[in-house]
Amino acid sequence: MRIQDDQLKRFVSDAGLVPKKDLTAAEKVAKEEKRTLAEALIAGGYMTEDDLRRVESYVLGVPFVSLKDEKINFDILSLIPEPVARNHNIIAFKKNDVSLEVAMLDTADLPAIDFIKKKVGLKILPRLTDTESMRYALQQYQKTLKDEFGDIIAKESSALKVIAEEGGDEASEEDLKKMAEDLPVVRIVDTLLRHAIIQGASDIHIEPMEEEVLVRYRIDGILHDAMTLPKHASNTIAARLKVLSNLKLDEKRLPQDGRFKMEMDGQKVSFRVSVLPIFYGEKIVMRLLRENRSGFSLEGMGFHGSTLERVQGAMKQTTGIILVTGPTGSGKTTTLYTILDLLNTPEVNISTIEDPIEYQMPRINQTQVKSEIGFTFSSGLRSLMRQDPDIIMVGEIRDQETASLAINAALTGHLVLATVHTNSAAGTIARLVDMGVESFLMVSTLRVAIGQRLVRRVKEDMREPYTLSSNERAELSKHADLDRILEAMKEENIIKSNATWNSVPFYHVKEGPNGDDGYKGRAGIHEVLPVSDAMKEMVMSSATADQIEEQARKEGMLTMLEDGIYKAARGITTIEEVLRVINE
Repeated sequence: MRIQDDQLKRFVSDAGLVPKKDLTAAEKVAKEEKRTLAEALIAGGYMTEDDLRRVESYVLGVPFVSLKDEKINFDILSLIPEPVARNHNIIAFKKNDVSLEVAMLDTADLPAIDFIKKKVGLKILPRLTDTESMRYALQQYQKTLKDEFGDIIAKESSALKVIAEEGGDEASEEDLKKMAEDLPVVRIVDTLLRHAIIQGASDIHIEPMEEEVLVRYRIDGILHDAMTLPKHASNTIAARLKVLSNLKLDEKRLPQDGRFKMEMDGQKVSFRVSVLPIFYGEKIVMRLLRENRSGFSLEGMGFHGSTLERVQGAMKQTTGIILVTGPTGSGKTTTLYTILDLLNTPEVNISTIEDPIEYQMPRINQTQVKSEIGFTFSSGLRSLMRQDPDIIMVGEIRDQETASLAINAALTGHLVLATVHTNSAAGTIARLVDMGVESFLMVSTLRVAIGQRLVRRVKEDMREPYTLSSNERAELSKHADLDRILEAMKEENIIKSNATWNSVPFYHVKEGPNGDDGYKGRAGIHEVLPVSDAMKEMVMSSATADQIEEQARKEGMLTMLEDGIYKAARGITTIEEVLRVINE
């Protein structure tokens, strides 16, 4: 709030909004803790933030608006991009030729006002609003997008021509090509792809069923039904996507794989397309890969404290191997790209061998595996070694040959980054031994093994605080060291040195309107296993993954579950989400 303490005290006292003794108590707290009176009134529970916004509106003469249950014109709403609206709590709701009215929770957020003024070229008129209005208005982004795209697709679907009636003759390749270039199917496919990009989807599933075609988007790791299309749209959509991906139009019995690119609002997106024949037609799954993504940081991805220090320590080495492990879709490649981005300086030569190349990065020599012509990870890695690299990234270590080549590269003066499919950081060592890697070579080259998963971030305005009960703590203690987590939070100054679990809030997700599940975006939960001298001895004596993990925990490693609980305690996610991901 931007009201002076004396102004606020006078108004609250005159209006009788807070009893005099409570106002005196809040003043005392504000003085002792060097806080504003507004902060003390909120902390003491005497007034809510929305109460203070209404007072601010009256005292400062800024109009107050309620947007609850108000339908905002989508053309006006979309003048402010959704990420900006969410990050700054600012909504465009009324416009004329010279000005734009915006509702805000903090009218003193001058950078946001300045950004929007430059973007729209109009005079900005700030208005105060409450959190409920803001939440309702932000929901309209998603709802309006769905409504708008749904209407376009319904309209175009009715205009589609049927390629071949059931039981009739199969359409020729020429007919299929003609239909794939028909205007309605072009619009439908274009709209589906654009909608998926706006929604932040990582995958699109187009599934023909008995009487309709189901379209689903994977958003933040969870599949959601997006829309249904009439059954006769199946063949024309498949034909259109095959044309875009340079696939055989008349091949409907064998699986096919291809890819294509599109650009939207300056953002290049590559689509990896997989076509699979099923009982009711052809199922199509597309993976969306957003290109030219940079600016990631290890901290932004969820690394912190000792986990961050261990990764940074390994990155400073000029030789050795950094391994990232986890199931498909756990963000392994993004972690490797982030490390590469940080290591990408003019003094080093970086080469990669990938399948596929997911992000294109400047000054990095990226090579695509083509197994159909015999160009595999192992053959590609052999060739890379003759290219005078300092740093090598191997998309995935799948077999003994690739593993041995990676180990040899690390032994001969290279820093190697790679991914392996295992369930935990400790399991990485056992997996490499299973592949036939010699233990003494592995322990002399492996710097750190990073295990990771992705959890959904809970929206700040959808959080409901609670504290863990003794029963919940007892249940979690069976699988995680809660004292170690509390100690980590104290070491990083997240909580006070005398804090206990009774004073640390966790969060449930409140049920939102229009089916909002309360989550948006994802963060990583990690375990980083450094190869210490004690660990080397254990590996040499053929210790199991459980024994290696136990030793790593003794040396201060937080497991993925413990890191998840840490992030739930920080309000980034929820305990329920962490348990869902860990138990998958």
